[in-house]
Amino acid sequence: AAGKVGLVEPLAAAASAAGADGLMIEVHQQPEKALSDGPQSLRPEAFGKVIGRLRKVAEAVGRSL
Repeated sequence: AAGKVGLVEPLAAAASAAGADGLMIEVHQQPEKALSDGPQSLRPEAFGKVIGRLRKVAEAVGRSL
C-alpha cells in the first residue's frame, strides 16, 4: 500500500498486531522488471523471512499465521 519495499514488513506487522484477518504482499522474482507494483514487491527469499517474523508478531497477540 505504501509503494516502497522497506515499508512492507512494518505495515504487515502492524496490521497483524491490530487484528487483520489477511494480508496481501506482492512477491516477484525480479521486482525491477515487474509490470506493476515492482517498488513494493518482495523477492521470494525476502518474503520467506518476513513471514517468519510475522508469525512471531501474530503469536504475540494470540493469533496464528
